Amino acid sequence: MLTPEELAELEATLLPALERHHLRLLAHSLRTLQEVAGREEGPLPEPDLVRHWALQQPSLADDPQFADPFTEQLRTAGLQLQQIAEAEQRQPLGLTLADLTQWAVRQADQRIRAAAPPPPG
Repeated sequence: MLTPEELAELEATLLPALERHHLRLLAHSLRTLQEVAGREEGPLPEPDLVRHWALQQPSLADDPQFADPFTEQLRTAGLQLQQIAEAEQRQPLGLTLADLTQWAVRQADQRIRAAAPPPPG
């Protein structure tokens, strides 16, 4: 889980609200996948392990039908974490919150540059 300090760090970025929300989701997903795998380095855990872990969580015990959408959300986030990690030449579980924040800021900067009108001339 993310600490209050880490959440404050993510909130302190100058990213728009929707992008900060996406960044928080990625950060929570990273921490969850690290917890599932029992490590903070290496490749993502296998989908079957993620689903098994989800079904063992007390918060999902009362609603096992939520396990499928939850594991799908983690799978989708894992794909994005994998892409970020490849760009950083790292393993996905080895990413840090700083890596995710830097990636989000770069993405926002690229969108701004792409939307900016060309200079006159």
